[in-house]
Amino acid sequence: MPSVSESAVRPAAESVVFLGVRHHSPACARLVGRTIEDLRPAYVLVEGPADMNGRLDELLLGHRLPVAVFSHYRDETRVATSWAPLCDYSPEWIALREGRAAGAQVRFIDLPAWHPAFAERGERLTNRYADAEARYAEATRRLCAHFSVDSVDALWDGLFEVTDVTGPDGLRARLDAYFEVVRGDGEADPGDRAREEYMASWVRAAVARAEGRPVLVVTGGFHQPALRALSRPAGDGSDWPAVPAPPEGALGGSFLVPYSFRQLDAFAGYQSGMPSPGYYQRLWEGDPDTAAQGLLRSVAERLRARRVPVSTADLIAARGLARGLALLRGHPCETRVDVLDGLAGALIGDDLEEPLPWTGRGTLGAGTHPVVVEMVAACTGGTEGRLHPDTPVPPLVNDVTERLARLGLAEPDGPVTLDLTDPAGQARSQVLHRLRVLGIPGFTRVAGPADGGDPVFTERWEPGPASGREAALIEAGAYGARLDEAASVVLAERAREAGREAGALAGLLFDAVLCGVGPLCEELLDALARQVGQVPDPAPLGEVLTAALGLWRHDRVFGVARGRLLGSVVGGAADRVFWLVEGLHGGPGVDLPRLRALAAARDALLHAPELLSVTREAAAEAAARIGRDGRAPADLRGAAFGLRWALGRPDEAATAVRALAVTATDTLGDWLAGLFALAREEVTAGAADGEEPLIDVLDGIVSALTEEDFLTGLPALRQAFAFFPPRERERIAERLLQRRGRQGSARSLLRTTADPLLLARAAALEENVSRLLDRHGLGAGARR
Repeated sequence: MPSVSESAVRPAAESVVFLGVRHHSPACARLVGRTIEDLRPAYVLVEGPADMNGRLDELLLGHRLPVAVFSHYRDETRVATSWAPLCDYSPEWIALREGRAAGAQVRFIDLPAWHPAFAERGERLTNRYADAEARYAEATRRLCAHFSVDSVDALWDGLFEVTDVTGPDGLRARLDAYFEVVRGDGEADPGDRAREEYMASWVRAAVARAEGRPVLVVTGGFHQPALRALSRPAGDGSDWPAVPAPPEGALGGSFLVPYSFRQLDAFAGYQSGMPSPGYYQRLWEGDPDTAAQGLLRSVAERLRARRVPVSTADLIAARGLARGLALLRGHPCETRVDVLDGLAGALIGDDLEEPLPWTGRGTLGAGTHPVVVEMVAACTGGTEGRLHPDTPVPPLVNDVTERLARLGLAEPDGPVTLDLTDPAGQARSQVLHRLRVLGIPGFTRVAGPADGGDPVFTERWEPGPASGREAALIEAGAYGARLDEAASVVLAERAREAGREAGALAGLLFDAVLCGVGPLCEELLDALARQVGQVPDPAPLGEVLTAALGLWRHDRVFGVARGRLLGSVVGGAADRVFWLVEGLHGGPGVDLPRLRALAAARDALLHAPELLSVTREAAAEAAARIGRDGRAPADLRGAAFGLRWALGRPDEAATAVRALAVTATDTLGDWLAGLFALAREEVTAGAADGEEPLIDVLDGIVSALTEEDFLTGLPALRQAFAFFPPRERERIAERLLQRRGRQGSARSLLRTTADPLLLARAAALEENVSRLLDRHGLGAGARR
């Protein structure tokens, strides 16, 4: 790294020194440190949440960086979360640390993270230090074109990180010019204007209080030109600006969380500052040559660990290419991109389908070359931050730690198997499910009931890496002080987001049951009971009805069986399904979600008829009307036939199938799919006295099909018979063997060496070829 000259920033030259920086830039961090050393300011003002000013001692404990200030806000209509990361080479961190060491008064001067000024940048995953230059991409695009580079990051490295400038004053002048171009004459958006006006009020107050001593202002460079203009003395007085407080009834706050280089990396989706934090950490600790050699070694070690051959000659070639590219591009030292391009040129001999990721920004996509993946990982580094033991944490962290220890889940020796019928097992299950809905790492559920109707009463959880658990718990502390409270708030928030999407609410209902969040279950049931009558499509109603009916009928574990609200959901959803399916029109094809919804409504009518306003007689009559409606989809007509059969009002199945085979062979498979979805058990139970078994009728119809008709109908027929489980398909195969008077294994008929459709098409092709050869006298008989 080029050394900073001995020339000082002279305090007499100006009472306020504005340092515009790029977040997580080693060059800017060095400039901030040297400026504080030379300027000895009375105040160091830093872009950051002003509501953290009373907790700067906590921030300056002996943490292992990176760490971040996590801020949260929640009211009845809005949820906002924000992170302000700090690493060793963050200019903001250097300003805080070195400013305090120099005896200056240090202050954060930006609006709190929950403030509406940040809302336009996204409320769920906001990053305070998201680069403004990304919002003014046209200016940076012109700069990249002028300097013939692919990305803003390459542009920055060439201009600032490895370029020799004449001391702090020269670097400041170059930074000022750069950010003047980026900012241009364009108007800032309302959020930026509000933030800049607020920060400027802190600057004016600091100048009034400094009594002629210098004031240093360290902010993102995009804000610097506006702050210069807004901070001119305006007679504001020396009182510090008031820090906005959350509105009455809202919850908000900030905590420190551990962070990692992986989270900081732009290639992992991070919004701000520099990519490749592992490389820039080396640059911060040494110089460009040291960073380049360290990156080269790291890539080689990672590739060799994955058994990718990398010879010494390859590395020599890569280093030579990197140096040549640096000279060609006019860089006094190798930049990050020079090193990466040199490695790519020496180690990758394949054609790449996508541009190299360091030519732009964004996450790595599927199919990225494995060597490129390892190169990016080497640039990222594996450093993870750690908070000082004395750092305050939200109550949820201690609550979870105590619960896991009490239930024997803190450090399990292996997989955890739970008996859900045992109160102790259910208590442990609820804790693990609450952690799951909060996104806390450490356990993965690998087996257990899938929905309310699943007759499974055990669960199996696999313990996994707990990396990131502390940070996730601190962040989850925004939702409540206790684990049950936090899980309840998260589920309620997801319920609000789901709105009228009944399928999403059904999944939430089962999650709430698994978590043991009783009051929330009642709220979700009440919402579902209101909404099922307004859902316009039967498919999502099927999900609701399956979940609710299963719990209403079979729950032996969660304490919600036969509940009034649950019954309201079941009855309302089933009535709505029966109402929606009559009058539906459509073409060929099988709508599986719709069939599942009708099957769920059938189960409700069979097992909980007291909850429905629709009677068996009314449902059977509606099914008869659907079956006669020629404009109804074939699968729905078959399902209507099956519904009547399941309700004990069967029509003559063999006659119906024969009639369909004569008039609509192409939709026979669709019709059968609907029939089997609603009346599979009735079909396999056998025919009534005097009736020919349906399987025999179908065998006769299929056997009589022409090759062309068989190939056309085969996909739909296969889909229809997929409703039968393997054992029942085997019994059908046995019946087919008996009809043909053949001995053999029915199971072997179900095991083919390839897709049956492909086999049938291959046989048809062979037959066509044989006919063509015979027609031209080239068949086997002609050769004899």
